[in-house]
Amino acid sequence: MKLLVKFNLVFLLVFVVGLAVSGTVARKLLQDGAHEEVLDRARLLMENAMAVSAYTANQVAPLLETQMKYTFLPQSVPAYSSTEVLNALRKAHPEYAYKAAMLNPTNPRDRAQDWEEDVIMQFKQEPERAEFIGQRDTPAGRSLYIARPIKIVNANCLRCHSTVDAAPASLVEKYGPANGFGWVMNEALGAQVVSVPMSVPLQRADRAFVVVMGLLASVFLLIGVALNLMLWQLVIQPVSQLSKLADRVSLGELDAPEFKARARDEIGVLSDSFSRMRRSLVHAMKMLDT
Repeated sequence: MKLLVKFNLVFLLVFVVGLAVSGTVARKLLQDGAHEEVLDRARLLMENAMAVSAYTANQVAPLLETQMKYTFLPQSVPAYSSTEVLNALRKAHPEYAYKAAMLNPTNPRDRAQDWEEDVIMQFKQEPERAEFIGQRDTPAGRSLYIARPIKIVNANCLRCHSTVDAAPASLVEKYGPANGFGWVMNEALGAQVVSVPMSVPLQRADRAFVVVMGLLASVFLLIGVALNLMLWQLVIQPVSQLSKLADRVSLGELDAPEFKARARDEIGVLSDSFSRMRRSLVHAMKMLDT
């Protein structure tokens, strides 16, 4: 097997191993980056929902207290305001979702679905847990969701949700006496859930992965071509010429032209050694003839 073939086999092995390792690392980094991007978006939406809830509780609800004596206004409920604001966002971005999911909601639209019930039960089983992150399949593709528990920490909030008799008559009149009562302080009653699609960031990560792998393959290819040219020019070609000259001298062509190396490297040293050996051989042959 020729030297150039051996070299290329070794280089090909290094290329395959290097590309596989680089690809694995690059894909993981890109996938992790896409996941973090989606998670940041979800947390931003969650903070937006919480900001709307705080604004409603602190500034809107006090202004509606007088009207609430006669007619229950859901706009005074923080969870309702957050849902309405983010539902407006969904008109432009339907793949995003927000819900104040409850096991026993006052408003029927807030009733938790099966998978949301599982999340709420996680908060019930782990009271100290402040956040839950997961993924699920949706009709629009893979989606990441982030959930935070809904708890009653202010006793004033229980006036609407402890018993039917204690609740404002306007609330009972609007939603009925069947749901939204019996809530307990500091217990996970539901969860704020934000869902963000993963398809776009993951597709972007896949495209970036293809570009990165293409660049890596191109770099390896260029390095391989450069090394092959260097090996041919600096080693194989001079050694081949020196080998042919040695064959001619061994067959008695003592007047064959000398090989002159252009570089003062190992090949040049080998060429000088061969030239000295040849001159010694010629001198010895002349001595034998005389």
